[in-house]
Amino acid sequence: MAESKRKVREGKVVSDKMQKTVVVAVQSLVPHPIYGRRIRRTKRFKAHDEENQCRIGDRVRIEETRPLSKEKRWRVVEIVTRAQD
Repeated sequence: MAESKRKVREGKVVSDKMQKTVVVAVQSLVPHPIYGRRIRRTKRFKAHDEENQCRIGDRVRIEETRPLSKEKRWRVVEIVTRAQD
């Protein structure tokens, strides 16, 4: 039984305007190339949301998958926490 080698990221939903797609912003801390201090980088991923359950502000876990469209290569695995209304 081989473990899944798919990448998993956790981030915040920043857009839910598309059908069955959400934009997830994932923040990471990377060292500055010269000074070494860790700086915050944000990358946005388009992720597939089959049931249109995600809303802006939700914290979600996404997993890498086969290409689903021109830019969509991730899918929502679970909603970790709901946005505060």
